[in-house]
Amino acid sequence: MTTTDFIVIAVLAVILIAAAGYIYKAKKSGKTCIGCPEGGCGGCSGGCGHCGGCDHTEK
Repeated sequence: MTTTDFIVIAVLAVILIAAAGYIYKAKKSGKTCIGCPEGGCGGCSGGCGHCGGCDHTEK
């Protein structure tokens, strides 16, 4: 393996660790729909699979 390979692997590892940390932090704070463009999708039941079908209206 060359130095370039190690740099690429390190960058990918940092990206994966950052993504996992974001998911962990979001779930710990109680968000049910992390990928939602409204930042947590308060109206989401969490079982939608994607937020395009969520009811985003305030209740």
